[in-house]
Amino acid sequence: MTASELRKMFVDFFKEKGHKVIASASLMPENDPTVLFTTAGMHPLVPYLLGESHPQGRRLTSIQKCLRTGDIDEVGDDTHLTFFEMMGNWSLGDYFKEEVISMSFDFLTNVLNIPIERIAVTVFEGDLTVPKDTETEAIWKNKGLKQTQIYAYGREENWWGPPGQTGPCGPDTEIFYDMGKAKCSDHCGPACKCGKYVEIWNLVFMKFKREADGSFTEFKQKNVDTGMGLERVLTIFNGKTNVYDTELFIPVMTHLNNIIGELDAIMSIRDKRIICEHIRAVCFILGDTQKICPSNTEQGYILRRLIRRMIRLFKKAGINQNYLCDLAEVIIRQYQDAYPELAENQTFIKEQLQNEIDLFLKTLDMGLKKADQYLEKTDINTALSGELAFKLYDTYGFPIEFTCELARERGRSVDMESFREKFTAHQNKSREGAAEKFKGGLADHSMETARLHTATHLLNAALRKVLGDEVSQRGSNITPERLRFDFSFHRKVTPEELREVEKIVNEAIDKQIEITMKEMKLNEAYALNAVGVFTNKYEDTVKVYSIPGYSVEICGGPHAGNTGELGSFKIVKEEASSAGVRRIKAVLKEGKHEQ
Repeated sequence: MTASELRKMFVDFFKEKGHKVIASASLMPENDPTVLFTTAGMHPLVPYLLGESHPQGRRLTSIQKCLRTGDIDEVGDDTHLTFFEMMGNWSLGDYFKEEVISMSFDFLTNVLNIPIERIAVTVFEGDLTVPKDTETEAIWKNKGLKQTQIYAYGREENWWGPPGQTGPCGPDTEIFYDMGKAKCSDHCGPACKCGKYVEIWNLVFMKFKREADGSFTEFKQKNVDTGMGLERVLTIFNGKTNVYDTELFIPVMTHLNNIIGELDAIMSIRDKRIICEHIRAVCFILGDTQKICPSNTEQGYILRRLIRRMIRLFKKAGINQNYLCDLAEVIIRQYQDAYPELAENQTFIKEQLQNEIDLFLKTLDMGLKKADQYLEKTDINTALSGELAFKLYDTYGFPIEFTCELARERGRSVDMESFREKFTAHQNKSREGAAEKFKGGLADHSMETARLHTATHLLNAALRKVLGDEVSQRGSNITPERLRFDFSFHRKVTPEELREVEKIVNEAIDKQIEITMKEMKLNEAYALNAVGVFTNKYEDTVKVYSIPGYSVEICGGPHAGNTGELGSFKIVKEEASSAGVRRIKAVLKEGKHEQ
């Protein structure tokens, strides 16, 4: 089975079941500050899971690009990935447990031809807040599963979501493939890590919304959200033991092995896997419509971290010339049919890779000089302090592995215990800052967020009027307190231009214009000159929000009903976000604006 065959089989199956196919959304979540990347297929659908009507209807299916950063340090083993493709189907208040389990069982046993005896499932065992899911257990038994194939677990195993601090969530039933190995103990089950059971599909019954105070409220609209990892399924059903032996990685792994062989270099299997996994993730981040660049913050920081890790691994193997652009070309060729944006943005991908390579090599040279200075001042019988090792890492971007290697060459050591303490403190501080920063999100339908969403449309229109059609949205980030808007522009916006932008937005607010929404065909929307931010994700039918005289934009909402609800608009900062991209931060205040 090939990846393209699996994608088609999945999508065709659910089309036959009345689902509309929706395109993969951007890897960068639109208007959701709670996460850096799109982490699941349901992520772009949160407003619709909360009750907004989707223009494609109540049954949806897609193959969504996803990226998760929590497992970066685990990449290189048989299963962990940063970037992956999530096959999913959704019911927005249509079918529920019986129907989705029946469809999933049908796909597994009749399309993928999995013997029923190789299937194991888990259900939610219940707690003081939510009772045991006996209904799901009974449905699985009616499908022919024996009691020995059904396991009950608590929230840690069988509760999903929300993806941010608040939002839709609920109990789930996870489907596992029995690899045929003997049980490791009498207590062996799908929660065991021995490798007998491999999760292939998660069916989430979204009955609840988690509130900001940690409580749960039950939805009137019961939703279903499912997710099946393409890479994992492809690995299992091709009889492989790791994802790198599938067609997803064979081309880039072969190319890397050829490079290593030609140079007569030595690189470990794990390091090869890390490079091949990271170059795929990097290509998809750089190839995204939002054109994120390497930086020291947010998505750009993750991108920079992945690139620099690959450069370090080449250096570690004694390969001084960098081959990342060559490997990127392999990925682009392989995925461009399924994801055309990679081919469309291949020049940008390679330019950013080369820029980061050049920058990091300079950084490494500076780090080498500093490391030499620190080691020269360190007594031969004394370890290099963890504080100095961390300074090399944090200030100069110098990998700790390089520091240890240099120390060994000079007959010295590094105080790794102290370094780890400094590093852990740094991580904890970053997490605390992120937790404080990333509030709100797609699940936040508060009036404050709706008003700021509408203000973003007015800001976009005003920028285009003042600065010209060169302006196009590159991303937005909204919390209940402020909006952040990234847009393409080649220079700093002058104070006079910013005042004019503010004036136009506040003028629209003063006119108290009614905001309307209409569902229409995509070609109709473009005939109205509607602004489309991420055109590759739009379907045949879209929602178009209009502020007559100012803005017509394709969007999923939520919005204010009238511009007069916005109060007054104030730009608080304008700055560079990345090369060719500017960033504006703005707020709404009560009362009329000052003239």
